[in-house]
Amino acid sequence: MDLARRDGEAMRLMTAAEDDRRTRLLRLAAQIIAVTTKTDGTLAERMGYGFPWMAALPEQARVSCAEELVESARASFATDQPHCLEKTVDEWCETARALAAGLTPESDRDDEELDEPVELSL
Repeated sequence: MDLARRDGEAMRLMTAAEDDRRTRLLRLAAQIIAVTTKTDGTLAERMGYGFPWMAALPEQARVSCAEELVESARASFATDQPHCLEKTVDEWCETARALAAGLTPESDRDDEELDEPVELSL
């Protein structure tokens, strides 16, 4: 919502949630810019300094994560849609947390075949 001041300068009101999202996007941008401008190590290694939770990811996942973070950042800035980058960061961070907690992808599990269906209750 725009308001006009007496001196003619426009003022813009926003919700606290909008301001928080904007602040988070700027912080993420600062982290990504800081690590991508360094010259030592691979992109994945440098991203690991800005996003320490990446250490919980397997090596190939760190490479994919670093590339996706950069691409999502570019998309967010180009489209003025911070949720693109936020979603990518959140998804990769949650994956790292799950792996650190000992969870494995379903493709790595040895699922038992059940003789009878199991009823689940919520």
